Amino acid sequence: MTSGIPKLVVSVPTEELASDLGALPDGVELHVWALEGPAPRDRIDIVVPPYMSMSTAVSRLAGVDVGFVQSQSIGYEGVEAALPDGTVFANAATVHETSTAELAVALTLASQRHLPDYVHAQDEGRWAPDFATSLADRRVLLLGYGGVGKAIAARLAPFEVELTAVASRARDEDGMRVHAVDELPDLLGAAEILIVSLPGGDATAHIIDDAALSALPDGALVVNVGRGSLIDTDALVAHIERGRIRAALDVTDPEPLPAGHPLWSLPGVLIAPHVGGASTAMRPRIARLVRTQIERALAGEPPLNVVIGG
Repeated sequence: MTSGIPKLVVSVPTEELASDLGALPDGVELHVWALEGPAPRDRIDIVVPPYMSMSTAVSRLAGVDVGFVQSQSIGYEGVEAALPDGTVFANAATVHETSTAELAVALTLASQRHLPDYVHAQDEGRWAPDFATSLADRRVLLLGYGGVGKAIAARLAPFEVELTAVASRARDEDGMRVHAVDELPDLLGAAEILIVSLPGGDATAHIIDDAALSALPDGALVVNVGRGSLIDTDALVAHIERGRIRAALDVTDPEPLPAGHPLWSLPGVLIAPHVGGASTAMRPRIARLVRTQIERALAGEPPLNVVIGG
């Protein structure tokens, strides 16, 4: 904390993040505030809310003069309704893409190579070799070509897959032909693996519905590291129960997945508890992003990654 009148007041939710920021430029007054209890100042230029409880926490900013809110998450569905009117909100693009892409590939490999079966066999002390399906040579359809989608594509490149990308609009990017989302129905029939990394929201809700799942070939694997709302859960369960489709899911609808839900016990399903960004890659990247936002604010430049307001 500096003496005199601060040029910039910043709050972060944890001592850990405050430490990770390191020495800050002169004129920056840093507070640790998890949006519980009174605000440390009437005016806070940059507020970083807690991770994974953001939509609840930001509603507590009413009455505080806020420059902008810097989220620690990429997704922000439901946040606008909780924010005080007129609040500028930036997401955490550049923070979680690497870790989420790692998990997408890990879930895909684990499902293709039957790793859950081997873990169960190990628990029973049973030697159980089998013949699995490779990731190599598979036709992979990547639905979503934003930051996470591009990171997944980069990590799939060494696996010698046949990759097709789909996004909101058609374009050529990074040497790849990206198809428009209205082409999706025509592309699903050839996809042995479908990896979904789109954001949530009304525009993408149930984009993978019964019709989309029906278009996939028998035995296809559906991997979701975007949002649970992207997939019609009832339709997915019905296809898995018929033995048509397998699934590897980091996100579900509902979430958390309640005890007794059929997805927990259906064969061919692998569940991770929404941990795509929850790795050691997060800490240095969120600190780097917050420092960049501080430096930009001191220079009179607008914040990066603004997705609401501004």
